[in-house]
Amino acid sequence: ILLFLCVLHLNTVSSCELFGKFDMPSLFKEGDIMIGGIFPIFKKQIVRSASTFEKEPSGVKCGVSYFSTCACLSDRAKYPTFFRTIPSDYFQAKALAALVKHFGWQWIGAIQSDNDYGRNGILSFTEEVKKLGVCIAFVGTILRTYSMDKILDVVEMIRRSTVKVILAFVPEGDFYPLMKEVVKQNITGIQWIGSEAWITAARPSTPEIYQAFGGALGFVMQKMAMPKLKPFLTNINPYTDPSAAFVKDFWEIMVGCRPVLPEEHRMDKICTGNETLMNSQHAFFDVTQLRATYNVYKAVYAIAHALHQLIFCKPAGQKPVRPCLNVSEIQPKEVTDHLQRVNFRNEFGDDVFFDENGDPPASYDIINWQLRNGQVQHVTLGHFASAANGDFRLNIQEEKIVWRTGKRQVPTSVCSNVCPVGTRKAQIKGKPTCCFDCIPCADGTIANSTAADCTPCPQEYWSNERKDECIPKTTEFLRYHEPMGIALTVVSLLGASLSLVTMMVFIHYRETPVIKASNSELSCFLLFSLFLCFLCPLTFMGRPTVWTCMLRHTAFGVTFALCISCVLGKTIVVVTAFKATIPGNKVAGKFGPAQQRIIVCSCTMIQILICVLWLKFKPPFPDMVFRYSNKKIVLECNTGSEAAFYAVLGYIGILAIVCLVLAFLARKLPDNFNEAKFITFSMLIFCAVWITFIPAYISSPGKFTVAVEIFAILSSAFGLLSSIFAPKCYIILVKPEKNTKKHIM
Repeated sequence: ILLFLCVLHLNTVSSCELFGKFDMPSLFKEGDIMIGGIFPIFKKQIVRSASTFEKEPSGVKCGVSYFSTCACLSDRAKYPTFFRTIPSDYFQAKALAALVKHFGWQWIGAIQSDNDYGRNGILSFTEEVKKLGVCIAFVGTILRTYSMDKILDVVEMIRRSTVKVILAFVPEGDFYPLMKEVVKQNITGIQWIGSEAWITAARPSTPEIYQAFGGALGFVMQKMAMPKLKPFLTNINPYTDPSAAFVKDFWEIMVGCRPVLPEEHRMDKICTGNETLMNSQHAFFDVTQLRATYNVYKAVYAIAHALHQLIFCKPAGQKPVRPCLNVSEIQPKEVTDHLQRVNFRNEFGDDVFFDENGDPPASYDIINWQLRNGQVQHVTLGHFASAANGDFRLNIQEEKIVWRTGKRQVPTSVCSNVCPVGTRKAQIKGKPTCCFDCIPCADGTIANSTAADCTPCPQEYWSNERKDECIPKTTEFLRYHEPMGIALTVVSLLGASLSLVTMMVFIHYRETPVIKASNSELSCFLLFSLFLCFLCPLTFMGRPTVWTCMLRHTAFGVTFALCISCVLGKTIVVVTAFKATIPGNKVAGKFGPAQQRIIVCSCTMIQILICVLWLKFKPPFPDMVFRYSNKKIVLECNTGSEAAFYAVLGYIGILAIVCLVLAFLARKLPDNFNEAKFITFSMLIFCAVWITFIPAYISSPGKFTVAVEIFAILSSAFGLLSSIFAPKCYIILVKPEKNTKKHIM
């Protein structure tokens, strides 16, 4: 009462008024806050103050509300002189969103009142939770004046929904009819979240309503114990100051009798004069859990501090900054300006100030409905407060919460369960983002957490069967110990062995006519080069490295260039030998062993030069190829320079064509042992192999590319060995009687 009388006095001196919480459609209508059952006494004055602020803005220039929470009042363009000591619903929406985030609820329903309080509250809440990925399943709208059919529609909406958590941003008067119907239809198992307008209301806090709403959580204004207020309230006495406003009405309500003063003659129940409030047990005198009253206290002191600065015009202990004002000289704008700058700490340790929108710092208690000794108790289990840097702090004693489910475990509320590992979310058309199907990740992607999408594996990895882990891809290259590698190795070593055996045969029978007729020196050079050609495929097998990649291509190019150079030398010897039978022809005499060596060395040196340039500028290197298979990495030697690679092949091809042409021209020369025929046949085999090699090489995948190249090397080498040396060995070893000069001539 003293606080309210102070407000009335401030109204007269500062044109600032104190407002409660007002119902819609107008923001400033009849207050709905009752203080200890004496609301009718103050009702007239509150209505007058509110209507003055709304309808006569020229008469009231500033206002401080202790119970108006609508976020719309923070609009400085519409309400430039409005202040309040209760947090805006904007902050309550943030607090509710923080609560939803804390417990991981992602699929919730909402109930709003059909007025600005409910609509603005749910709108602010929706904006906050959307940032957190929370979906609103439905929004039911109710009002105390709604017909029962509309209320039943909302109840049916709740019944059909799959949500397990529902927020009710509704005043208690609008929400109570719905609460009774929910209890009547036995809709249980829902975790309710309440706004400050009903979570601590007395009417629904009964064991009957608790059946469906037990365990409800919500936010309320910060409570405060004001012990100094009780002595003042219990000392109120109409005989002390008979002219005090409201005291007689207050006394009649609290004591139950009417004090008779000398000037009054009434027939009501008359007080004896011995009545006292000292031992009254009325709830009005419980000052240990004051909420709205504490906001009134802060509002009055805020106005008092603003007036203090105006009247005394200086902070304590400092010189005046301007001339001091009398009470009659104070203008409303000056009070508003000083209210905006108010910043002090009250006797309870709370800082009182207003931000640029006239709002105080947010501070809420978290309430939990619990049933104790047959009575519904509003147990404080946490706190929500704004920090100086603009952030918010939420503290909850989670282990003490009584949930509606009756379990200690936090209830869950999701439209779709979290996708298991190896699957991803697939949005369901026409439904909120919280509702989705889970489909397996595609090959090469994984989901080892609750992420919405599958993550591609790195290039060197592939997904396992469960699609929850990336595993290294299998590497593929031609290994020595696999069947194909073993077969090629055996054939390669067999060819090398045959070359050595043939060479030994030629060395052993070097004095026989067949060996002499086939030019033993060039034959040994050719057999040695074939020996190297047969060993060359061994460098193509095994894991590619920098050195093996450079070795395999250059060794192949040089050995085959040496081989074909020797064949070219033998071809030229055959042609010149038969040309020497023509009288007066001295070509054979000029084409002796020295010239033959020069031809072999010069032709081979050209290939060596090409390989040196290749290795210097763009050498071959080991490479990982991913295009053949998603699950395999093919390890192969990249040629580095395709031009250099085909230059090596092209040079060998030129030598082979020259040999083929010369041998073909000499194929009909008269002789029982015309080597030109065998050279021609061997060159035909050689050219046929390498002509078919190119398309096969290009089209073969993975390690088969290497196998094709090895096959071409071995085939051409065996073609040369068998075509040129097999007939000679046959005569030497099987038909020695033909190994005579007469037979050869």
